[in-house]
Amino acid sequence: VQLVESGGGLVQPGGSLRLSCLASGFTFSSYIMRWYRQVSGKERELVASITSTGGITDYADSVKGRFTISKDNAKKTVTLQMNSLKPEDTAVYYCNFYRRIAAINYWGKGTQVTVSS
Repeated sequence: VQLVESGGGLVQPGGSLRLSCLASGFTFSSYIMRWYRQVSGKERELVASITSTGGITDYADSVKGRFTISKDNAKKTVTLQMNSLKPEDTAVYYCNFYRRIAAINYWGKGTQVTVSS
């Protein structure tokens, strides 16, 4: 199983970034996918989730209306479009899925997003 995030970087407040997570080694189309973020010294926070077919999405209140999660089962990719970025969005962003039958959470290595002028 592998999850590889990309697309992070430095952006000014009000700017946009698009994060991608390329999955391999499991049946991607069968799983809910999630994006989390973590600031050093704080707990990891769920940002957005999307159902296996991509039909239903959910967002943390702090990002609603600014972030959009999407899923391409053919390309085995989940993306997070982030608009109107704020300094408080600065964090390492992680791609995730949970394999219930084995009770295992899988994580990518993360991609750093820094929002600063």
